[in-house]
Amino acid sequence: MIYNYIELSKFVLEIAMLWFVFYVLLLFVKDTRAIQVLKGIIVIIIIFLITKELQLETINWILGRLFTISIIAFLIIFQPELRRGLARIGQFGMFSGQQQALDEIVKSAFILSKKKIGALIAIEREIGLRPYIESGVKMDSHVTSELLNTIFTPNTPLHDGGIVVQGSIIAAAGCLFPLTQNPHVSSSLGTRHRAAMGLSEETDAVLVVVSEETGDISISVNGKLTRHLDEKEFGRVLSNIFRPKKSRKSVFDFWHRIVSRMINSTPGQ
Repeated sequence: MIYNYIELSKFVLEIAMLWFVFYVLLLFVKDTRAIQVLKGIIVIIIIFLITKELQLETINWILGRLFTISIIAFLIIFQPELRRGLARIGQFGMFSGQQQALDEIVKSAFILSKKKIGALIAIEREIGLRPYIESGVKMDSHVTSELLNTIFTPNTPLHDGGIVVQGSIIAAAGCLFPLTQNPHVSSSLGTRHRAAMGLSEETDAVLVVVSEETGDISISVNGKLTRHLDEKEFGRVLSNIFRPKKSRKSVFDFWHRIVSRMINSTPGQ
């Protein structure tokens, strides 16, 4: 009986590891051109297996060489995407620099607020913001309050658009966001607030807005706008949004509990 539980635990561990590997692979190519190339490679593999089964030696030989070349080409052509994928992997758990990035955003927002300089920052969550990143100027720079303040300085090329933050990286600046379609929005809200609400309606991104007229700081999530936040409230709200829920456990903890319960419930122990 104990042997069966050990074998079952090994099987469960293998499934969990395979799941993690596939998840990391998808994380690499998410919202990049590489996803299309990956689909092409999968098609080549399927055709390769079919030709091998049918014993079509010539076609099988050609596809084998093509597959080898395509892997090398994939690594060379999509090196920037792979680098960003590695950066995403580094954003897990205690290795994540996102909290530091959030602190820098809070710091920058209040500096801009005191100077009454308008700002619009989109912080990516689960839904990718690649279409909006492509509408701006790509940066791929670490989030710092100094850089944020420089970007939003009036009369600079990028100050009118929005910034997209991925983890601890400023992916792009000068981005264009969709305006809200909500007919009940107050007419007193400016373009930045409407763009923040519009993007948060279409994605799960968190939008930070600094009003140019009043210096007021707002956060928009799921199409709802929270205004008039002081420094303490703003930092707390932003951190709470991105803080993992206590009930959210890792897949490894889950399988560990299951296996432990099975072993502890073994008769005769």
